[in-house]
Parts: sequence; C-alpha cells; structure tokens
Amino acid sequence: MTLAEKITPEQAISSSAPANEEALEEALSQPTERLCQDFAALEGDILILGAGGKMGPSLSRMARRALDAAGRESQRVIAVARFSDPASRALLERSGIETVPADLSDRAQVAALPDAANVVFMAGQKFGTTEAPENTWMMNTYVPALVAERYAQAKRLVAFSTGCVYPNMSVDSGGSREDDATEPLGDYANSCVGRERIFTYFAKNNGTPTVLFRLNYAIDLRYGVLVDIARKVQSGEPVDVTMGYANVIWQGDANAQALQSLLHASVPPLALNVTGAEILSVRSLAESFGRRFGVTPTIVGQEAPTALLSNPERAYNLLGTPTLPLDTLISWVGDWISNGNRLLNKPTHYETRDGKY
Repeated sequence: MTLAEKITPEQAISSSAPANEEALEEALSQPTERLCQDFAALEGDILILGAGGKMGPSLSRMARRALDAAGRESQRVIAVARFSDPASRALLERSGIETVPADLSDRAQVAALPDAANVVFMAGQKFGTTEAPENTWMMNTYVPALVAERYAQAKRLVAFSTGCVYPNMSVDSGGSREDDATEPLGDYANSCVGRERIFTYFAKNNGTPTVLFRLNYAIDLRYGVLVDIARKVQSGEPVDVTMGYANVIWQGDANAQALQSLLHASVPPLALNVTGAEILSVRSLAESFGRRFGVTPTIVGQEAPTALLSNPERAYNLLGTPTLPLDTLISWVGDWISNGNRLLNKPTHYETRDGKY
C-alpha cells in the first residue's frame, strides 16, 4: 500500500471552487483546525521574512487568523518584505498584520528588524539563475546568513527550502526521504543546499531550533504545476512529458504545515518534505484537463524513468495530512482556467531536468 492509499484528509474544506481572487485569498489563508489547536501552545510573536512573494501574504494572514482562533490575539504577526506591490501591503495591514518594508540583503536593515520568538524565512530566488547565478547565490546563502545571525536567539525558526535539493528518483521509489543524500543539480539547487547548510551551521552554533521546510510543488489556482499543464492544454500548446511525474499540494495546506512546523523546530535542524503523497502523471493530468476543456492535448516527449519526487510521510506523521483532496484541487484548477480568471504568468518550469532555471 502506498502512502497516498493510507491517508485520508483530516478536515476537508468546502468543495466549492473559489469564484474570484477575493474568495481564493480567503481559502488560501483559512487556518486548519489542527493549526489552530497547535497555536494554542505557541508562545511569542511571529515574524515572516519574505512575506511579499507568492505564498507570503496568505501565510501571514493564516498566521493572524490562527492566533485569533486560538485566543492569542495579543501575539503580533509581523510581515517583512520590500513591498513593491502597495496593494499586498495594504491587504496585510487590513488583516491586522504589522508590515515592515526592508531589503534583507542589507545588513543594517536586517539588524533593525523587530525581535520575535518565531521566525519564518521565505525569501529566495530561483528564476533567472542561469543568466546571473551570483544573484541567486547571494539571495540563497548570504541573506540566510544575515538572518540566522540576527535571529540567533529565536525560539523557533522555519527556513523554506525545496525538494530540488534531491536528485531525480525512480517513479516506483515513492520519492526522496529526508535522510537521503542531497545531490543538487544546477546552480539553483546547489544554492538551496547552501541555504540549508547556512541555517544548520548557525542552528548548531547558536542553539537556534530550526526546521528545513522542503516544499514542492505548492498550488495556488493562479500558478503552479497543475495550472501550467491546464493552461497549455487549453491553449493548444504542447505538453512535454519527459519529466513525467510530480507531487503537488494545495498552497493553503502548505501554509498551515509551515506554521505548524514552528512547534517542531530542533537542534540540529529537522528536515521536512512537504508535498502531496500522490505521484501524479503529467500525461494523465493533461488528458484529464483535455476532457474538461473538450480538446485533445498535444503530448510531446516520452516519460523518463526518474522525476523530482518527495516522500512526505514524516511531515504527515508530525503535522497531519492535507485538508484539500487532490481531486478537488484538480477540479478547482480546471474551473479557474475555464472561467478565464487571472493567472500570475509565472511558469514553474517543472519540465526542467538539467537544473537550469
């Protein structure tokens, strides 16, 4: 029996697809029952670094909502980012979240950030690595060093990482586990291992309890692997199945697990694979979306025997299973694309097998 066959959602949320971005943001930031229970035991303020990215706003709002539900209204949620989008900052502030604009690559600005017992580090760079690898290495290793040094006294620190730190695995392996060797391919993945090594060094030397949060692939209906495949099918673009398989997870569940993992931070750091248990076939997904859209997908390539896959059993045992069933998530993506709702137009490049982003 596979991991996917052994699990059932602990608290499935409404099966109704979000009709617009307001409803989507509401769903993405809805705290799970288990997160609210866990936050009843969480002491101290929560500082979210890199809160202006794709996941940061909804994770910040979920943290605020979960603290309020747990009766901890006095604990602050502080979101830090450059905030190039004023609307994103305004939404956070309307939600009761304090915002601090800052450049995390500036030592003086990092030093001036407020103290917090709980730190979630989300900053990083992936795309554009091939053209300017030095920028990626700066963002993924130098910035973590500044943050780890600044927050040496934090009670708990969660550092976002990626499943790209692992090599491609055979499809019948069930995916990489946290104790497997990291064998990164390309500058981006190597810099992500570098980020993990930096946080591990400072955790051991300063006694900072830390989690290495290895996420792949989070799905917001405006972007993600499922969105990439559905959009290509609908528009008649070819779907390359050479990287023929993937894991995915609803971003709302990824948000909840990131916040829950604060309570499992340790020295040395605890690594957690965070994704869905199901190993999805890209070809089957394309065919499913084709039936939904009434088109025949154009398939190119042939499935390689390996793919970037992670086994999330450790995270499931500690944090619980995802609340949104995979079939519902796929249906939501199909509805979102069919209805012509806005997309972020930020491809995941899940097809990449050479590590060049």
